[in-house]
Order: sequence, then structure tokens, then C-alpha cells
Amino acid sequence: MSNRITSLFNINYPIIQAGMIWCSGWELASAVSNAGGLGIIGSGSMYPEILEEHVQKCKAATDKPFAVNLPMLYPDIDKHIETIIKYKVPIVFTSAGNPKTWTEHLKSHGITVVHVVSSLKFALKAQEAGVDAIVAEGFEAGGHNGRDETTTLCLIPAVAKELKIPLIAAGGISSGRAMLAAMNLGADAVQIGSRFVASEESSAHINFKNAVVEAKEGDTQLTLKEVTPVRLIKNPFYNRVAEAYEKGANVDALKELLGRGRAKKGMFEGDLVEGELEIGQVSGMINKIMPAKAIVEEILMEYRNALAEQQTDKFKF
Repeated sequence: MSNRITSLFNINYPIIQAGMIWCSGWELASAVSNAGGLGIIGSGSMYPEILEEHVQKCKAATDKPFAVNLPMLYPDIDKHIETIIKYKVPIVFTSAGNPKTWTEHLKSHGITVVHVVSSLKFALKAQEAGVDAIVAEGFEAGGHNGRDETTTLCLIPAVAKELKIPLIAAGGISSGRAMLAAMNLGADAVQIGSRFVASEESSAHINFKNAVVEAKEGDTQLTLKEVTPVRLIKNPFYNRVAEAYEKGANVDALKELLGRGRAKKGMFEGDLVEGELEIGQVSGMINKIMPAKAIVEEILMEYRNALAEQQTDKFKF
């Protein structure tokens, strides 16, 4: 499989593993890269010295390209960038902020820059800022999300129509059939998060992985839009948030309820009662924990089978 994204990243398959906080360390990133996709280290939950350790270990575990996800709101972002440049990380995915801030600096060091957006408006702004590719993420996605609740089915064709640079689709994608659908809509590749949370190499706590596997349709909800939109599994903490809304809680009250470290508590430490459990709607379709390589291989097999089926009479009118 060769297209604009595989050529840009120098990878075999247009499958990108999302750089998720608390779930995407060097073990997952290197496993996905070794399987022919692009693995990403999620730096948003790492102190600078921890990111440096993960980058070193990832470079030792794979000779394939890998990336670092860099939330623009990270307080010590300059230190993360120093590490990325020092160890010659080839690709950076930026998110949650203005891509103009660091794109030129990163590209001056030969780094490929990709920016994550949730709307056509911000996709075009990122393109103008000089990024090399865009991730357009629909509101089905887990974790922090767009406020407009634009679905992947609507977002990808809208962005693809206007964008000149490569496009990666994200949000609600966990299978080869979904991958083919996204590429039919105009994407050059897919970014997959929730499916890789439930991988053996994910750094998520086993309690969280099991909660993802056990989740059913309707078990997640986008909430806390007044603070920062996030999709969560409905657990006791989520129920407290819902109760706060019913009582008319204002932004300050919601921030106080959220507090600090909720995502770490739930996703990394495995507290299913008091922690945030960030995952996508597609968790209802994930039913087992698998090695990352097996996930990539299964998605590719499904994609090829669906592509072959697409050539049959079923799709002719």
C-alpha cells in the first residue's frame, strides 16, 4: 500500500496509532511501527525526563519511523521539543493549540509536522501554518474532543474537498471496513486510538483495558464541554458529573469536581470509580485485548477483504 501518507512517513501501511495520554508509551509505539504502521508516543502525560526515556527506548526497540504527539498546551513544551530534536524524532503530531507556534521551528530541524483538528476551519488554518499533513478527528473519538460534535462521516469529506495536503481520518475507526470507508471519503490514512488502548503493549492499566472490552453501545458520553470536551465511559465519576449538570453547576463547580489527575487515576492507575475513563464510541465494538501487531494485521486483512467485496455486484447499480 503506497500513497501520500506512506511516502511522507516512510511506512508500509497507512495506519497510525494515536498518541494517547497514559496509554501510548514506547512499547506500544515501537510495536505498531515494527508492524508497518506509525506508532506514536503520547507525551502529554509525561514529564520531560520521562519522554526522553521513552524516546530512547523506542529508538532501541525499532529501526522504523515513529512519532511523538505534542499537545500545544503542555506547560514544558520547550523541553519536550528539545528532546525531540536531540534524538532526531522524525515526525511530530501537534494538537490542542495553534500550529503556527512551533511548526516552522520543528520543520527547520527536518521534522515532519502533523496537526490534529476537529473542523474544516482549523484544518485550513493548520495548512496555512505550513504543516505537512492533517488529522481530522470526528466527535466519536475518545479523550479530548471538538466542541461542534461533527461526526467523522461529515468531517472527512468536507476537509478532503478543500485540503491540498495529506489527510488522516480519526474518530470511530477500529476495523478494516471503517478504514476503507474513511479512505473512500477522501482520507489518505486512518488514526486509531481506542483499539490500541486494548492492546497488550498499551501502558493503560489492565482494569481500564477490561472496562474498554466490556463497554457496550451507549456506554460513553461526550461531556464537560464548558471545561474541555472529553468522551468518557459512564462510571461513578461520570455519574457525579451528570448529577452536577442536573443541579445547574457552573464552570467553576465543574472544574472543582474534575480536579487534577483524574485521567491518570482512571486510565493509568485503574481506579474505575473515581477516575476519568477516556475512550471512543467504538469501544462498544472492541471485545478482546490483542498484541498490537495482531491488531494491525487484522485491520489490514479486513480492509483487503472489504476492498475486494467492493468490486462485486453488491456495490453495482
